[in-house]
Amino acid sequence: MKKSPDKNDLPEYAGNYSESKFWSKLAKFGKKLGKDTLRYVLLLYYTLKSDQVSLGNKAMIMGALGYLILPVDFIPDFITILGFADDIAAIKVAYEAIKVSITPEIESQADAKLAEWFGKEEKSES
Repeated sequence: MKKSPDKNDLPEYAGNYSESKFWSKLAKFGKKLGKDTLRYVLLLYYTLKSDQVSLGNKAMIMGALGYLILPVDFIPDFITILGFADDIAAIKVAYEAIKVSITPEIESQADAKLAEWFGKEEKSES
């Protein structure tokens, strides 16, 4: 079990990332992460897929997503509510570091996937 990673630690977890494990983890625990956190996760995922992102940022993203995938981390995921606190922290650290690389197209991809999973939100008229 490792401490919750910071910005400098994230690339060491990149070896845990695989696309199939990523989608499997989201299928199993996505709803528990919540829609807001899932949006950050998907923004990282689609940013990773972009040709316009530096290798350093890709390593950080892969590290954060790799940390999310780890079955045993600082706070094991099976612990209700708190189980994802360290995973969410890793996701937010990576997001803050790479958010300038997130394009409107990447945001649209993430939002489309969320709409697929949760349904489309109705915008209220003020």
